[in-house]
Amino acid sequence: MLSEMIKEEFIQLELEVTDWEDAIRQSVEPLLLGGKITSDYIEKMIETTKELGPYIVITKHVALPHARPVDGVERLGMSINVLKNPIEFGSKENDPVKYEFCLAATENNRHLNAMAELVCLLDDPQFYYLLDTSQDPNEIYDYLSVKETLLG
Repeated sequence: MLSEMIKEEFIQLELEVTDWEDAIRQSVEPLLLGGKITSDYIEKMIETTKELGPYIVITKHVALPHARPVDGVERLGMSINVLKNPIEFGSKENDPVKYEFCLAATENNRHLNAMAELVCLLDDPQFYYLLDTSQDPNEIYDYLSVKETLLG
């Protein structure tokens, strides 16, 4: 479940970044500080995006930075980040990115249910409204918990 992967301190609002690389580095910082990933994981996410292009931009204005579990995932986790100023990642169809959901998935499939929940949230206009207007990460975390209960 998303609420198991995300903590309030993994939610960053009004994040100021300079470019897509800085956006990845800053948005994944809470996972690094929380012991979910190693610094190698950050470098691998950036390296892979440079090699493969903006495949991490998964829908309009949304990026899902990630790398393989073997690249430095210690424990399952996800950060939620709202950029103060949207950034170009190089995706013709979906730029600019305003929302980043950084994923640290372990080898097992425990994250698949959480990804299904995330897909539901990405179809929820109320979720985007909350991301755009909230000043409190706890409010977003509480919304996730309520949605999980409803999706049950």
